[in-house]
Amino acid sequence: MVSVEKAATEDMTPSGGLRRDVGLIGLMWASVGSIIGSGWLYGAHDAVMQAGPSAIISWVIGAVAIVLLALVHAELGGMFPVAGGTARYPHYAFGGLAGMSFGWFSWLQAATVAPIEVEAMIGYAGHWKWAQHFQHADKTLTASGLLVAIVLMALFVGVNFFGVRVLAHTNSAATWWKIAVPLAAIFIVALSNFHPANFHSEGFAPFGAKGVLAAISTSGIIFALLGFEQAIQLAGESRNPKRDLPRATLGSVAIGAVIYVLLQVVFIAALPHASFAHGWGGLHYKGDSGPWAGLATVVGLGWLAVVLYLDAIVSPGGTGLIYTTATSRVSYGLAKNGYAPKIFTKTDARGVPWFGLVMSFVTGVICFLPFPSWHQLVGFITSASVLMYAGAPLAYGVFADKLPGHERPYRLAGGKLLSPVAFVVANLIIYWSGWGTLWRLGLAIVLGYLLLGGYAFYAHGKNLPDAPRLDFKAAQWLPVYLVGMGLISWQGGFGGQGNIPLWWDIAVIAVFSVVIYYWAKATSSTTADIERSIDEVVVTDAPAH
Repeated sequence: MVSVEKAATEDMTPSGGLRRDVGLIGLMWASVGSIIGSGWLYGAHDAVMQAGPSAIISWVIGAVAIVLLALVHAELGGMFPVAGGTARYPHYAFGGLAGMSFGWFSWLQAATVAPIEVEAMIGYAGHWKWAQHFQHADKTLTASGLLVAIVLMALFVGVNFFGVRVLAHTNSAATWWKIAVPLAAIFIVALSNFHPANFHSEGFAPFGAKGVLAAISTSGIIFALLGFEQAIQLAGESRNPKRDLPRATLGSVAIGAVIYVLLQVVFIAALPHASFAHGWGGLHYKGDSGPWAGLATVVGLGWLAVVLYLDAIVSPGGTGLIYTTATSRVSYGLAKNGYAPKIFTKTDARGVPWFGLVMSFVTGVICFLPFPSWHQLVGFITSASVLMYAGAPLAYGVFADKLPGHERPYRLAGGKLLSPVAFVVANLIIYWSGWGTLWRLGLAIVLGYLLLGGYAFYAHGKNLPDAPRLDFKAAQWLPVYLVGMGLISWQGGFGGQGNIPLWWDIAVIAVFSVVIYYWAKATSSTTADIERSIDEVVVTDAPAH
């Protein structure tokens, strides 16, 4: 399974040091294998129900947004090739409090992906009679479905305990499968069933601009495009990170974006008109609980449907396995920075971070309770993921000013302009997720502060040598940012009170984001503190040989 691709990059030594065993293909396949997961199985269906054929525009906007964030990450990944890099850039730029916060966002994102992939597997399995009792009619898990989900999560963790070298030989083949199947679906379905009239017969944008924008965050579009950061998280195990990280990051986004846009176009064109004759919001056809496989059956491609039902196990399963490993990597980075107990850095005889894996299992099981379906969990993960990504543009601005002479294997052209734009775009995606998602995310953030903050104060109270420096001055903007985003969402028109009209809300988010961006730059850590933080990580992450 594709777990291999990412797992292959994550081998560790018993001493806790990371082995630099991964090349360009390993890094790129880790990201591509994460991007091509359950998102392709559901994304096109859910997006068209929210936006009609204009969902194509939603995918393009989503791809542009992810490219902006990936460009920023590409430069940072080359500058700082450390394990769990996404969680560490804010630590360098703004000190302990911001580092702890974005580290928690990063862990929260990674830990919740495996459960959603499990739910995708169970959803498609409903095609078979023996699995139909695993879900209720509204696609939430039954008691037996919850039991199956727990077993699958345990399987993800169990495979990781074998160590990544055992899995490395199947890595490339699994990734090629994940790319080949959606490409085959695109070309085979398009050749046999392509109806141009579908793009306008019931209206191209029946739900207007609001439908186009909402679909970006809540239908699985951004969720589907997530994963480019997997190469960044594995920087500590890359053989040539300064050269390979930017290539792997940007290459994986390009591959994923092209595939997903083509999938949406073909999905719309292949649908029988009767399935959406009563409006795109009422889209329905036999077997649409597994949208692509059901569509293949409806258009007379039963053999392709069989392949797609098989892929509904391989693709989500592979991505879930990858993110189970990623979760232990992020917790490893948090512990290295002193935000979490050192037990998260402990490895067994195979070099596996065993405690991080156990905690990823526990977290995954908990996620099934408040979010017992793929569709309910996708918005939460999207918001947590983009909140994590938002730390990179902020850190980029600081490094551009305070570390101008630092080696940059990849230098982003116009980076000082694109980084604030990327931050604005990230906040728009978070806002479009809707108030119903963001208030739940807010509770998760509070929980993170209780857990990590509690440990930080404990470490200081016990005078532990790795107690993190919680620099409140450099992170003074952070509480205003988090609370401000919540207030705007609450008053906005995406699940909120509707007091801020459409377009005005975008302007409010843009202005607010720019203020936070430059405030964060103005109060960031000093150059000396930044360099000290970098040096500390270089020492603690020294690779084993």
